[in-house]
Amino acid sequence: MFGEFIKSADFKTEKHQPVIHVADTVKAGEAFDVEVLVGEDIAHPNTAEHHIAWIKLYFIPEGTKLPFEVATSEFRVHGDAAAGAEGVVFANPKAKVSLTLQKSGTFYAVSYCNIHGLWEAEKKVVVA
Repeated sequence: MFGEFIKSADFKTEKHQPVIHVADTVKAGEAFDVEVLVGEDIAHPNTAEHHIAWIKLYFIPEGTKLPFEVATSEFRVHGDAAAGAEGVVFANPKAKVSLTLQKSGTFYAVSYCNIHGLWEAEKKVVVA
């Protein structure tokens, strides 16, 4: 359904592309971190007019078809200011989660830009 609306590109040339940082191999049952962000090599503007609203991280174990929603990070402050139009607080779209796995599989990150829509990335992880 959403396939035709979700975009992807090389994060080195596209500021909307999510990036997933995680080790290629992790140990079964041992905690590790996954970091997701938008704008790694080319910064994404984070203004009231143009911003990343959220990033969702999913994991699909090998041999299954249903994703596990690992984390959702919402970035609600986009230039908010108590005293007027000049924003003083801006959210940078970056999040980190710690988890354990029992099976190898693929992480998927989906981000939403209020102007340019949905973007996705994927990263395979081997559980040893």
